[in-house]
Amino acid sequence: MHYDLHTHSTASDGTLSPADLVKRAKQQGVDVLALTDHDTTEGLKEAALTAEQEGIILVKGVEISVTWEKMTVHILGLGIDPDDQVLQKGLNGLRTFRQWRAEEIGRRLEKSGIENAYDGALKYVKGQLVSRTHFARYLVECGKAKNVGDVFKKYLVNNKPGYVSGQWGDLEDVVSWIRGAGGTAVIAHPARYRMSATKLRRLIEHFKAFGGTGIEVVSGSHSPNDRNNMALYAKRYSLLASQGSDYHGPENPWIELGKLHPLPSGCEPVWSAWS
Repeated sequence: MHYDLHTHSTASDGTLSPADLVKRAKQQGVDVLALTDHDTTEGLKEAALTAEQEGIILVKGVEISVTWEKMTVHILGLGIDPDDQVLQKGLNGLRTFRQWRAEEIGRRLEKSGIENAYDGALKYVKGQLVSRTHFARYLVECGKAKNVGDVFKKYLVNNKPGYVSGQWGDLEDVVSWIRGAGGTAVIAHPARYRMSATKLRRLIEHFKAFGGTGIEVVSGSHSPNDRNNMALYAKRYSLLASQGSDYHGPENPWIELGKLHPLPSGCEPVWSAWS
């Protein structure tokens, strides 16, 4: 069985519709796919219908933004009930902030001399959310940077013209929403966060204390050394190990659906807890 438990569609900042994402996953040999859009479950119905038609198992998921010790971290909810009212209330609050942040990014970029950035970002939006990635795609189109990563470095990170700090969910609350919706809470791409080993251990300890049970060991952004280190954390803290490409679309060919290294030996897979 080939699992890919972290992907995005046009419901957030991916470039494939939920249906096309599922079809591509099938073509790439994925047996079990999780759709985990940022702070929304909007794409799950379409994905579920297509998964049934394609003969692929869909895990209903979401990637939730969290502010923890003045940092932004992401927590995956895998196997959630998207109709859970408490979860949806929490996600709605995050989307409200996302909308304000997008408008504020547009205002700040305009002050720096980039006109109509908000309207330009909207051209790339297919769902409910306007994300920094949508701004980045527009700025590449305008010739302000050579690629999306370059936009973030020049405009959208701390101390740059379009930076707006996040005010996201509380870690304890977010884990509670996921657990209340019947899901498994997983720390997404932990090696991407710019934090010391001591701080990462503290994040894991807090996460576990609040009821979190999983960590993404294999990620599209993890190096071989990252995978080995995250496997050690998974075993040290008795966390379930997850794997996901963090796929956003075919324009990033270095990250493909299902093209993942296997979990390191000794890890207990997150799916071992599922029926």
